[in-house]
Amino acid sequence: MTISGLFGYIIAVILRSSEIHTQVGIIGAGPAGLTLAHILHLAGIDSIVLEDHTRDYVESRVRAGVLEQNTVNLFRNLGLSERLDVEGLEHRGIELRFQGESHRVAFDKLVDRSIWVYGQQEVVKDLIAARMGTGKPIFFGAKALSVEGVTGKTPVIRYEYESETHELECDFVIGCDGFHGVSRSQIPQSMLSEYIHDYPYGWVGLLAAVPPSTEELIYAAHDSGFALHSLRSPELSRLYVQCASDDVIENWPDRRIWDEMHKRFEYTGWSLKEGPVIEKGITPMRSYVAEPMQYGRLFLAGDAAHIVPPTGAKGLNLAIADVDVLSQGLIEYFDSGSEVVLASYSQKCLSRVWKVMHFSWWMTQLLHIAPHDQDGTHRRLQLAHLEYLTASEAALTSLAEQYTGMPL
Repeated sequence: MTISGLFGYIIAVILRSSEIHTQVGIIGAGPAGLTLAHILHLAGIDSIVLEDHTRDYVESRVRAGVLEQNTVNLFRNLGLSERLDVEGLEHRGIELRFQGESHRVAFDKLVDRSIWVYGQQEVVKDLIAARMGTGKPIFFGAKALSVEGVTGKTPVIRYEYESETHELECDFVIGCDGFHGVSRSQIPQSMLSEYIHDYPYGWVGLLAAVPPSTEELIYAAHDSGFALHSLRSPELSRLYVQCASDDVIENWPDRRIWDEMHKRFEYTGWSLKEGPVIEKGITPMRSYVAEPMQYGRLFLAGDAAHIVPPTGAKGLNLAIADVDVLSQGLIEYFDSGSEVVLASYSQKCLSRVWKVMHFSWWMTQLLHIAPHDQDGTHRRLQLAHLEYLTASEAALTSLAEQYTGMPL
């Protein structure tokens, strides 16, 4: 039997046990759950990560691709940046286009900070490799069914593995299982406040096998609608155009998408490169916040607690900020028995969450065409704000500070 085969056999034996115990049970092997598990391992705290899907599925999910300065700093401090430092693309600014003009927002000059283009699936691959390297496996194919006893000292995660139900006893349960996971539903409705805003538009996004036409992200606020030119690597381009909230991808053949992009990115002396479309789909635009982010010994992080529209590239970064705060509380508890930091987790995180929500809402409103702007009032206000923004160093500094990430 190979080492990997033996490893898999040991995992299967553990998972089939009717009851196991760990200090911290983590539901979800996304960036939040895996980063937390790594921090806890470095602090000598045991954890078990349960993930519903297969490793191949988790490592291939194409999601966010922009890392804030804070996120990169944290990964470097944790020893998780070896591949990021080689393959990640550092960007020291972004470009705003409107009315046929282009304006660079120079992060390096305004706030001396950067962002990095590095796909979420690459982050996840790095985190999984790091976890496996510690000898602490991730339990793929283990579907969390419920969380029980979170107001007591030993909460339990009930999970299904190979069609059988098992239990994981923990000192704490961390829900990193996304918007549709089971964790948040364990908070009584009488104690849970949910704040939801559905935007009246979405994004048609495509991944194309063509070198990017730009060295930095381009945000275009065109009369026909918003467009974004992002990057994934020197060989791959990620592009988006605004569409109706109820649109379907069948209405967007490749030719139509490329034509809209040419129109919305139009700028004298610049041209958009076309290439084979690898994948495409429609992304809805929504804001969501759950309060509180903790109940008893259950703590929520990432999309399980909040969702931001993708305009400001904040989803992954906000999730990492959550677990950075949470890890400090867990380390304090297991070092001294104090729950002072843990008790303030929700309040501290939500303070940041709402600031990020506002920034994402502001950017979204600023750059997208309102579908019911019949007399053009909203568009006139947009252009007035864009003209002010690009002419004011103070306004640009505020944008740069928030885009690159406010200090943790």
